[in-house]
Amino acid sequence: MASVESVQSAIARVVYPGIDRPLVELGLVQAKVDGARAILEVDLTTPASPHRAVIEKGLREAALSVSGIEEVELRWNPLVRPRDMAPDDPIPNVKNVVLVLSGKGGVGKSSVAVNLSIALARAGAAVGLLDADIYGPSIPTMMGIQGRPRGVDGKIEPLARSGVKLMSIGFLLEDDRTAVIWRGPMLHGALMQFVGDVTWGKLDYLLFDLPPGTGDIALTISQRVRTTGAIVVTTPQEVALADVYKAVAMCQKVNIPILGVVENMSTYVCPQCRHESALFGSGGGEKVAEFAGTKVIGRIPLDPLVREWGDKGTPVVEARADSPGAIAFVSTAEALADRVTLEHYARTGTLEPIKQKTRLPIMR
Repeated sequence: MASVESVQSAIARVVYPGIDRPLVELGLVQAKVDGARAILEVDLTTPASPHRAVIEKGLREAALSVSGIEEVELRWNPLVRPRDMAPDDPIPNVKNVVLVLSGKGGVGKSSVAVNLSIALARAGAAVGLLDADIYGPSIPTMMGIQGRPRGVDGKIEPLARSGVKLMSIGFLLEDDRTAVIWRGPMLHGALMQFVGDVTWGKLDYLLFDLPPGTGDIALTISQRVRTTGAIVVTTPQEVALADVYKAVAMCQKVNIPILGVVENMSTYVCPQCRHESALFGSGGGEKVAEFAGTKVIGRIPLDPLVREWGDKGTPVVEARADSPGAIAFVSTAEALADRVTLEHYARTGTLEPIKQKTRLPIMR
């Protein structure tokens, strides 16, 4: 009969991808033995982990190599690690704050923010999306949701769609043609209300869809909220890069980690034959990533379905999950979740769970 020690010793060979330290050493897996069955309790660092299949394969093979083990059951416990927080943090129940920014408009930043949010939620994470583009809110249109948030006990209840909690100035305007004509102090006050006075609840990820450029909004957020990091959205052509470099430099000056670069409109996908062409050139994402000292975590094709379904108010990851654009968004969301994990590891040197675990059903 196999022992717990023999199984634990065998699975100690399985490493966490990207960190190359054993899962056992990182405190992410524990073994139990019931006769010829090994039960492995695995703490994933995110429900959207891109490494789940690789980890499962490695653990199964290692456990089955132990004499006496004929069956392996895995119990998954996704437990997202939290960011650093100040004692007066306005959103203490939000584990991670991720800024989605770009150096200029027209690169599809809001499309990226919307689709990444839904992809993370569909993976099982608790997600919120804050439309911080006060002058040009687009989240209500892209998410296909209208209505006014309710006030409850002095707080604002966010709207929700597809498992994502939402807040936007667009919900408070008469219609989508109403202009917001505010000076800086009013703008900052509204933004911080959307942060601190909205009942976001417990979230794994809160994404901020920032306005383009390097204006006051990003500076206000960096001063008032400790962010996990930012992702930078760009397009491949050279003309877009100069402004993107400025956005990266701003993050570096205010100590916001760059989690990765998303190259949108990376290639054009023909809707008939699915052939891909680099209409806007190539290499822009890599140049930005090199400048920022990070990686390209996603390349989103110029898929007509992204625009079509975005205009209809149903993001493509929900409407056409089989499309090239949707597949790229899901892959990018997983890469983002992994980069958040790596950022926490770089900060703390550990991935051990911090809070009480809630065990999930056995996954065979």
